[in-house]
Amino acid sequence: MGISSLGAGGGVLTQDLLDQLREADQAQYINPLDARKATETKKQDAFNVINAYMDNVEASLQSLNEYGVFESRTASSSNEDAATVTAADSSDIQDFSLEVLNLATKEIAQSQADAFATKETTVATGSGQMELTVGSKTFTIDYDATTTLEGLKDLINKEAGDSVSATVVQVKDGDYRLFLNAKESGTGQDIAIEDLSGVDAFLNTALTTDPLGLTGLANVQEGVDAEFKYNGQTITRSSNEVKDLLSGVTITLKEAGTTNVSVKQNTENIASKIENFISKYNSALYQLTTDTKSSENAEERGVFSGESFMKTMKADMLSMVGTAGGGVGRVQDYGIEINDDGSLKLDTTKLNEMLKANPDNVQAFFAGGTFTKSDGSEVTVDGAFVEMEEEMEKYTKYNQSLDQYKNLLEDKIESLTEQRTKALERLTTKYEIMAKQFAAYDAVITQLNNVSSMFTNLVNSESADS
Repeated sequence: MGISSLGAGGGVLTQDLLDQLREADQAQYINPLDARKATETKKQDAFNVINAYMDNVEASLQSLNEYGVFESRTASSSNEDAATVTAADSSDIQDFSLEVLNLATKEIAQSQADAFATKETTVATGSGQMELTVGSKTFTIDYDATTTLEGLKDLINKEAGDSVSATVVQVKDGDYRLFLNAKESGTGQDIAIEDLSGVDAFLNTALTTDPLGLTGLANVQEGVDAEFKYNGQTITRSSNEVKDLLSGVTITLKEAGTTNVSVKQNTENIASKIENFISKYNSALYQLTTDTKSSENAEERGVFSGESFMKTMKADMLSMVGTAGGGVGRVQDYGIEINDDGSLKLDTTKLNEMLKANPDNVQAFFAGGTFTKSDGSEVTVDGAFVEMEEEMEKYTKYNQSLDQYKNLLEDKIESLTEQRTKALERLTTKYEIMAKQFAAYDAVITQLNNVSSMFTNLVNSESADS
C-alpha cells in the first residue's frame, strides 16, 4: 500500500492547502489592519468635509469683522429729479430736507457774429500776443498773420485747457464763431481777451473784449452759483456737486425742487453678511452633529461618535455663540435666535429695529467699540463677532487643532499602511518557504511510494511462484 503524499503523492500537501492556510493567516493578520485603515480613511474623508465647513464659518466671521460692514451707508432722495445723494462709509446717519433754488452755471462767451466766414479765416493782420483771462487766471498766447480761427482754438485749448474749453461753431453760412466755455461753474469765472499788441491792434476785434459790450466777445451765459436750502438755511456753492456741506455726503443738484434725504446704515448689507455666517455655522453644526451621533445601531452611529475632539469642537461652537457679547447683551437681543438644536436663525425685523434705535450700539456689540449702557455709562467691548472669530481660529488657524487632528489621521493611515505592507511581506516569505518544504516532502513521499511499489511487486511475484 502506497504512502499518502503532496502532489504526486497522496494529494495532501497541495497548493490548495497552502492557499487555505494563507487565507486563514491573512484573516488573522491582514484583514484587521484593512478594517482599521478603512475606518481611519472614512474618518479622514469626513474630517475633510468638517474642516471645509469650519473654514467657511471662520471666513464668514472674518467678512463680518472687516471694515465697511457696519460703516457702510445708503442714502435716498425722495425726489431724485431735484437732487441725488451718496454717502461714504462712516458718514453721519441723518435725515434732512433740501430745496434747490437754482443751479450753478458756467460762464460762456462767443466771438462777434459775421466776423469769420470760415474756420480757416485768419484772426490777425500781424504778429502779436493776446491775454486770455478766465476768472483769476491769465494765459498769454502768441498769434501771427497766418493764425486761423481753427488754429486759435487749438492754441487756447493747449495753453488754457484746464480752465476753458474752446470750440469753433458754424452758426450759419458764412458765420463761424469761437465759443469759450469755462471749465468751472459759479461766479468769478468771467472770460475776457485783451490784445497786447498795443496801438497796432493786429487781433480781430471780434475776439477782444469791449468793456462796453458793443464789439468783440459777447456773454452767452453768465456763471452763477448754485443756491439751495438745507433744512431751511440758504446755502450757495460754485458747483452743483456739493461735497463740503456734510462729512462724507455728496449732493448732486439736478433742478429746482424740494426733496427729503435720509442717510442710514446699509442694513441690507449687514443682514446679508449675518445670514451668510448663520448659513455656514448651521452647515458646520449639522455635520458635526451627524458625525458625532451615538447609537447602538452601527448604521446610525456617526463616524466620530467615539472622538472627544470632535465633540469638544461642537460644544465650543455652541458655547461661543451663547456667551458672545462682552457682558452687555446676547446675540438674541439683536435678532440672532438660537434654536433648540443649537442652529441659528436671523430675525431681520428685530435686527432692523435695533439698528434704527441705536446703530452705534449695534455696531459696538457686534464689531467692537464703545457701547453705551441704559444708565448712560460707557464700556469698551471686543464685539460678539470678533470673539467668535477668535474662538474659531483656535481650530482653523495654521497648525492649530484642526491641522493637528488632520496630521494625526494621516499618521495613523500611514502607520497602518506600513504595518500591512510588513505583515504581507512576512506572510509571503512564510508561504514561499512552506511551498519549498511541501515540494521537498512531496519528493520524499514519491520516492518512498516507488520503493514500496517495488517491494510489493517482489512479494506478489514470490507469492505467485509458490
